[in-house]
Amino acid sequence: MRRYIRAFLACMLFAVFSALYVYSKLFYSDLSVGGRGLGEKTFLHRAAASKRSDIGQETRRGPDETDPGDQHWYILRKAEGRVRTAAAMHLAVVACGQRLQETLTMLKSAVMLSIKPLCLHIFAEDQLHASFIEALESWPGSFRSRFNYTLYPITFPRENAGEWKKLFKPCASQRLFLPLILKEVDSLVYVDSDILFLQPVDALWSLLAHFNATQLAAMAPEHEEPRIAWYSRFARHPYYGRTGINSGVMLMNMTRIRATYFKNDMTSVGLRWEELLMPLLQKYKLNMTWGDQDLLNIIFHHNPECLLEVPCHWNYRPDHCIYGSNCGSAEEEGIFILHGNRGVYHDLKQPAFRAVYDAIRQYSFREDPVSSLLVPLEEELLKTTRSYCGKSHVLFTKRLAHSLANVNRDAQRPHGW
Repeated sequence: MRRYIRAFLACMLFAVFSALYVYSKLFYSDLSVGGRGLGEKTFLHRAAASKRSDIGQETRRGPDETDPGDQHWYILRKAEGRVRTAAAMHLAVVACGQRLQETLTMLKSAVMLSIKPLCLHIFAEDQLHASFIEALESWPGSFRSRFNYTLYPITFPRENAGEWKKLFKPCASQRLFLPLILKEVDSLVYVDSDILFLQPVDALWSLLAHFNATQLAAMAPEHEEPRIAWYSRFARHPYYGRTGINSGVMLMNMTRIRATYFKNDMTSVGLRWEELLMPLLQKYKLNMTWGDQDLLNIIFHHNPECLLEVPCHWNYRPDHCIYGSNCGSAEEEGIFILHGNRGVYHDLKQPAFRAVYDAIRQYSFREDPVSSLLVPLEEELLKTTRSYCGKSHVLFTKRLAHSLANVNRDAQRPHGW
């Protein structure tokens, strides 16, 4: 009798452990990365893949089959459990095509200068994911401990996905859907891949505390002077303020965005964010030049009380110096965030912008940032003074010098854990 009981219990235990094994295989595919013996894992989430007929086949649905609210696939990298999400700043970027190195340089500038820890949300084409993981995992542990990151696929609404993806530039309109994708994130800094932080992200993040009861986003103007601004001269649709806004740097309270009913010129009632985007695109797409940025201008034209307009030193572009210096706040305080639009990091048209980009890209985390980054950059900028932007070279390093001095001072300080 005892023999039968033992056999029965053995069978039951085998069944339980088999079930647990199958359950774990159905929900997670364990992909170790880093190779440093630290127990660090990357998890490929399968929980929402119920429509797939073959669970064992690791395929992903294309953009035409996805929806911003359906995070069915994402890669999550945990930084040894040291980043407390509640205390961290959230930074998002979108990378498509040849933007890998540019995006990594932006992320380097953000992590290098940050004070509080960062949660990075990287939206990228699938073929770029492995390269992002390899690069970020190669950063020294003292910098890796400052951030967590999540890699997401490019995700658009199922209907009209192709239209959204090719609007203006590939994947650029992804930023419009961040409030619908990152539903658990309260506030977020979004930046284009061609952004460089010359001041800690913390400075921009602190502006959230300056939002009044109706403001839910902060952006800088597209231009300072209406007589030479693009929107005031050429736009064939409504735009914000006198010169429009530039969406390369956006600070968002996404909880407020999700809860707000936006005034518009299509209905007499307010529409939620997710109800507003497609109708606006259908109405104005033949009149738009700058894609998703134009849509944001239309939205905030009708809802100006929702926007905090920040000075141009938060989004300094070639337009601010190419015909002579026209950003007064940068003249006074220096450049906080550099925006190398028009591809100026990769050609010789604006050597001052390229000099800053190359200096940060080439900087090794293990070197002294003042002697290895700032000093060579200042020397390189002196070679650019024949260009209009080069004549303002002091503005390019004024805030960076202060920021790097703080990096040196705080090099041994734990970062917010």
